[in-house]
Amino acid sequence: MSELKSRKLISVQEHLRDQVANALRAALIAGELQPGVIYSAPTLAAEYGVSATPVREAMLDLAREGLVEAVRNKGFRVTELSERDLDEYTEIRALIEIPTIGRVARTASREQLEAVRPVAEEIVTAAQGGDLIAYLESDRRFHLDLLALAGNARLVETVADLRKRSRLYGLTDLSQEGSLVGSAREHTALLDIMIAGDAEGAEEHMRRHLAHVRTLWAARKGEAKRAAPSGRLGAR
Repeated sequence: MSELKSRKLISVQEHLRDQVANALRAALIAGELQPGVIYSAPTLAAEYGVSATPVREAMLDLAREGLVEAVRNKGFRVTELSERDLDEYTEIRALIEIPTIGRVARTASREQLEAVRPVAEEIVTAAQGGDLIAYLESDRRFHLDLLALAGNARLVETVADLRKRSRLYGLTDLSQEGSLVGSAREHTALLDIMIAGDAEGAEEHMRRHLAHVRTLWAARKGEAKRAAPSGRLGAR
């Protein structure tokens, strides 16, 4: 009986950790947690109304994703990507994703490609509604689902890791300006090109899409530099 209770407690604790991790990701995306700033687990725990333990565990999950880094006896610092970092991540993604998209356009069936369309439409809906969490999650699923059609699981894992490490933060302003909607619609356009069997066109579209995402990041960083530092969530 005690063993069953122990398992239940562990399950509840893990669920709380996941909830806190998702909340922290949302704060990163909204720009409430700023790159380069150190946040303590107790302070964040007070903000979210939970104990410090699930916050520390959630932060360790984010650290494994490369989103934050532990600072001894202080807390966690949100990882700050330099322009060079993002250029390098984008270059690696381009080397992998562009030719793979072309290969999938040549080999995947219409039915396989059409199966991804609902996710592409979810991206547009999320962008139009300003739902940043849904936008990024649908965007992740769309790209990884398409790449999975190439039949190389290690390739998909590699791109998934690159996406985590180069994730866009502070998207609230861009969303309110409508800047994300154009990028969102590029996904359905890419799918249409692939279904038409135009492999070269799909590769070129993917190249432009990655460049567009890179441009959005540059705009986001420009906004962040102009923003006032007040109101940061749980900053030390």
